[in-house]
Amino acid sequence: MRLLLTNDDGIHAEGLAALERLASEFGEVTTVAPDRDRSAIGQAISLTRPLRLKRHAERRWALDGGTPTDCVYVGLHHVLAGELPDLVLSGINPGPNLGWDVLYSGTVAAAREAVLQGVPGIAFSMLGSSQGFPYEEAFEVIRQAIRLAIECPPPEHTFLNVNLPNPRIGPIHGLEATCLGHRYYSKEVEVRRDPRGGEYLWIGGRDVFMPDIPGSDCNAVRAGWASVTALGCDSTHSGHAAALATRLRPKDHP
Repeated sequence: MRLLLTNDDGIHAEGLAALERLASEFGEVTTVAPDRDRSAIGQAISLTRPLRLKRHAERRWALDGGTPTDCVYVGLHHVLAGELPDLVLSGINPGPNLGWDVLYSGTVAAAREAVLQGVPGIAFSMLGSSQGFPYEEAFEVIRQAIRLAIECPPPEHTFLNVNLPNPRIGPIHGLEATCLGHRYYSKEVEVRRDPRGGEYLWIGGRDVFMPDIPGSDCNAVRAGWASVTALGCDSTHSGHAAALATRLRPKDHP
């Protein structure tokens, strides 16, 4: 197989290096990753500034200022010269991408960009613990997820989001198919002053609440299962779309 790897934490991230080691068991690995941390940047793409590609090693590249989406696009259509790989892997992110995190996550956005470009994609993330991120202790579960994507390919414009419990908290029981849960952060804006007296802000809450939703990725990971959520690129709410169509259709419309 031919695999393209990326992340949103940068070319030097430990999670990316771990994923490269594991992915090499499946075939030829090419990595194109941001040159720095681009976490929580979503599916941003660089359309108004140039990008510079720097080679770090054989089949390993960093994109100066690039986003995860940029890396997938450049990897597919420049580094691999349009010869599409069999699979795009993103991660391993040091921290979860559960529930509504997928709307912000650069890790997840890279897998979404892959399927928009016609290649199956998987995003991998791991919960943290006081003992760090023992990625290699989760390798067998990650192998299972990759084999699952190969043997049971998702439909067009659908990709997999995999969240791994931290093995240092407890054993990972295996894979569980899930839906998206809900993940709420406390609403915080911290105001600080720079040395010259100017005001600046830090946003983003530290406290997290995940309601009990049976079958959700949040519940699965809390119970020690690696969640596998099939995500689509079509965000249409079909139920309300039908209601709108009924209300907006002219009375004389057939």
